Amino acid sequence: MAATAPYVVLYVTDAAGKYRGTLWMAGGKAKYYRHLSDWQRASGGAVAEIDGVTGASIGSGKTLKMSFDLADAMIDAGYKLHVDTAVEDGRGQSLRGRPAARRLNLRQACPGQGLCEVLLGLLLNRSESPVMLRRFHSLTGVALALGLAVIALTGAALSVQPALDRLATPAIVRGASVAALAEAVAARHQSIDSIRKRPDGSITVAFADGDIAGVERVDPATGMGLGDYRASEVSRFITNLHRSFLAGDAGRAAAGIGALAMLALTASGMVMLVRRLGGPRALFRPIPGAPAQRWHGALGRLAAAGLLLSSLTGLWMSASTFGFIPESEAAIPDVVASAGPPAPVGTLAALKVADVADLRELTFPAPGDSTDVYRLRSSAGEARIDAATGAAVAFAPATTLDRLQDLVRMLHTGRGAWALGLWLGLSAATVPVFAATGFLSWRRRRAARPRIARNVSARSADTIILVGSEGNSTWGFAATLHAALTAAGHHIHTGDMNDLAPVHASAGRLLILAATCGDGAAPASAKNFLVRLAALNDPVPVALLGFGDRNFGRFCGFADDVSAAIAAKGWPQILPMKRIDRCSAQEFAQWGHGLGAALGHDLALEHVCEPPKTFALELVEREDYGVAVGAPVAILRFRAPGTGANAGRLPSFEPGDLVGVLPPGGPMPRFYSLASAARDGVLEICVRLREGGLCSTFLHALAPGDLIQAFVRENPAFRPNRGSAPLILIGAGAGIGPLAGFVRANQAGRPVHLYWGGRSAASDFLYERELAQHLAEKRLTSLRTAFSRGPDGGAYVQDRIAADAPRLRELIRQGAQILVCGGRDMAQAVTHALDPVVRPLGLDLAILKSSGRYVEDVY
Repeated sequence: MAATAPYVVLYVTDAAGKYRGTLWMAGGKAKYYRHLSDWQRASGGAVAEIDGVTGASIGSGKTLKMSFDLADAMIDAGYKLHVDTAVEDGRGQSLRGRPAARRLNLRQACPGQGLCEVLLGLLLNRSESPVMLRRFHSLTGVALALGLAVIALTGAALSVQPALDRLATPAIVRGASVAALAEAVAARHQSIDSIRKRPDGSITVAFADGDIAGVERVDPATGMGLGDYRASEVSRFITNLHRSFLAGDAGRAAAGIGALAMLALTASGMVMLVRRLGGPRALFRPIPGAPAQRWHGALGRLAAAGLLLSSLTGLWMSASTFGFIPESEAAIPDVVASAGPPAPVGTLAALKVADVADLRELTFPAPGDSTDVYRLRSSAGEARIDAATGAAVAFAPATTLDRLQDLVRMLHTGRGAWALGLWLGLSAATVPVFAATGFLSWRRRRAARPRIARNVSARSADTIILVGSEGNSTWGFAATLHAALTAAGHHIHTGDMNDLAPVHASAGRLLILAATCGDGAAPASAKNFLVRLAALNDPVPVALLGFGDRNFGRFCGFADDVSAAIAAKGWPQILPMKRIDRCSAQEFAQWGHGLGAALGHDLALEHVCEPPKTFALELVEREDYGVAVGAPVAILRFRAPGTGANAGRLPSFEPGDLVGVLPPGGPMPRFYSLASAARDGVLEICVRLREGGLCSTFLHALAPGDLIQAFVRENPAFRPNRGSAPLILIGAGAGIGPLAGFVRANQAGRPVHLYWGGRSAASDFLYERELAQHLAEKRLTSLRTAFSRGPDGGAYVQDRIAADAPRLRELIRQGAQILVCGGRDMAQAVTHALDPVVRPLGLDLAILKSSGRYVEDVY
C-alpha cells in the first residue's frame, strides 16, 4: 500500500450511486492520521492485536468510536454508507492487512462486526414517530391540564408538611425502648388503648381516664404529655383533594389516571427535549424557541426527576388502593396468653428489645381479659406478646412487599425525609407553569397554521397535498392550492408530510410542498417523511414543489432529497420538480399554471402572504460609515414613538435577535440582526447599502424622526452560552452589529475576544469609539481587526485567525464558544481557517456545532 493511501474511509452515496460526501478518514497523511495512531497506541504496537479488516483492536479491549450527524433524509431513502478499510502500523507494514470494503444500506441489517456495528448502532438509534409523540404530549397535556394542576398544587402544599413536622415534633432518638415509653405513659393514665407513631413522626397515645378518653402527643424520650393531638382540618382537606378530588372512589380513580398521565407527559416531554437538543449529552444546552418553549423545556429539565418519582409512586399507591397490588398480610397465628397475672409493661422482655424508632403501633390488652396479648407492629414485622411473661408468643416478619409499600409511601409523601418532600414539592409546583407554557406553545402552533376549509378525509380524496414546513409559511401556500383545487371540483385532503400513510396511495395524485430548514435539513413536519416513503410500495403520481432561499448553499436541499427518493422508487411525475425562492408568489402561480395544464383545466394560484403584525419605530440617531470606499454602512438606532407619558414601549429582544422591516411597496420583510437589547432603550441595527436593495435603500434614506414598520423575531440559536467560558466573536462588515451587542451586554466581564474585518480603518471602522471604551472597561478582552484596503496590502479576518492559531486553540481548549456573523463567503473562509486550529484538540467544527460551541448568523 502506498504511503499516501487512506487506511480507513467512510463515505456516503445516494440512491443513484452518486458520491455525496466523506464522513471520516484515517490515513498516511498527518491530517488523517490521528485516529489510526490512537489505535496503534491502544494495542502497544502489537501487530497481532489489530484487526486489519475493521481497524479495531481485538486484544487490548479498546475500540475507537465515531459518531456523525446524518440528515434524516438519508435514512431509508436508498443511501448507502461505504466503509473501506485497511490498516498499517505507521511504519509501512500491513497489519493482517488487505483493503476491505463494505456497503451498508442505512437502516438495513448488516452482518459486519466491530467498527460497522458501532457505527450503525449510533446511526440508527432514531425513533420513527416524533410527531405522534408531540401530538400525544400536547393533546394529553391540554386535556388534563386543570386536573394535573390541582394534583400538583395540592401535592406541593402537602410537601411542606414533613419539614414543618420536623420543626414541631421532638426527634426520635434510636436506643429508646418501647417498654420504657409504655411504662412512662401507663404511669400517667388509668387505661391505655394504644401507642402509635403517626405519619408526621409524632408519638400519640389513646387513653381513658375514667369517663374521659382522648388522644395526646407525647415526648418519645420521656413519655411526658405534649398536649392533645388534633389533625389539621386544612391538611385533611388538601389531602382528600389531592387523593380523590373530594369525590370518593371515583375521584381516587381520576387521581390515579392523573398520576399515569403525569408519568407519560414527563417521559414523553424529556424524550422530545433530548431529541430537540441533539441527544442526552446535549440536554443542558440552551433551549431555542419562543419564551414559552424555553421556560417549558428549562423547567422540565429541573423537575423531570421529581415528577417521575412522584407519578410512579402515586400510580403505585393508587393501584394498591383499588387492589391491583395485593395487600401483604403477615400470616400470624391466633394465640392465647398464659392467663397469668399481667406484669408491669416496663418489664416485658419483648418490648425492652423493641426500639421506638422502629415502632408503628403498640396495642394494649383489653382491661380485665387475661387471655389477651400485646400487639406490636414495627418495621421488622408484627408480634404477639404475653402480658404476663413478656415473651413473644407469635411473630410474622415484614415481607418484601411490606417494605416496598413503606418505601413507596415515604418516597411519595416525604414523611420521614423532609428534604425529599421539599424537593418533590418544588418539582410539583412547576406543573401549573408547564400547563400554562405548554398551552401557549400549543395555541401558538395552532394559530400559526392556516385553517384548511373543506379538508376531506384521505380515503375520500382524489388528491393529497402534503406539507413540510418549519415556520408554517408553506402552509399558507398549501391553503391557497387546496382552495383552488377544491373550486375546480377536486376532493382534497391536506396534511403534514409526516402523515404519509398507505391510505394516500389510493388517491389519484400526490402533491408535495416541501420547505427546507436551514442549509438542506428537513423541516419539523417532514422529518419522518423519507422513512415513511420507503415503506410504501404502491406508486402514486407525484408533483413536488420545493421552497427555500437561494442564499443558502443547498437551495431547496430537502426537496432535492425527496425528489431523489421518489425517483429511486420509480413513481411517475406529474411535473418536474420546481423550486421557489423566498416564498415567491409569482413562481408559485407559474407552477400552478403548469399543474393545471397537467390536470386538464385552468388553475390560478393567487397567493397573498399574510403580513406580520408590526409596530412603529422612530429613527433617533444614525452613524454613517464607508462612503469613501464605496460601501456605505449605517448604524441606525430607533425607539418607540412618543414622548413623556405618551412614549411607547419597545418589545422584548436581545442582541442577536432579528428585526423584520417592511419597506414601502415591498412584498416581503427583510431581516437584520439586532445590536442592542430592549433594556438599552433603543433598537439598533447595522445596515449595509446594497445595490438595488429595496429595504437597505429605504433605510439608508431615513432621517431622524422618520418612522418605519417592523416586527421582532427571536433568534435564540445565536446567543452566547451562559457561564464564564471565553467567547470568540468573529465578523465582517455589518456583521459586527450583534457582536457589538454581546460585548455591550458583558457586564460580568467574562473573557471576550473580537475578530472583525472591514475595508478601511479610516472610513468604515464600525463601533470604533465604543469598542475602545469596552476594552478600557474590561467588557472586551481583546480586539483584532483586519482591513482589506490597509497600507500593508490589506488583510482579512481569516488571516488574523490563522495568525492567532495558538491563542485561539488554548481558548477553545478552555471551553470557548465561537459566534460568527456576516456574509456567507466570509463565514466559509473562517471555517477553513479554524479547522486546523481545532484539529490538534481532537475536535472539528461539526463537533463544536453539535455542542453549541460554534454558531453562525450568516446571510
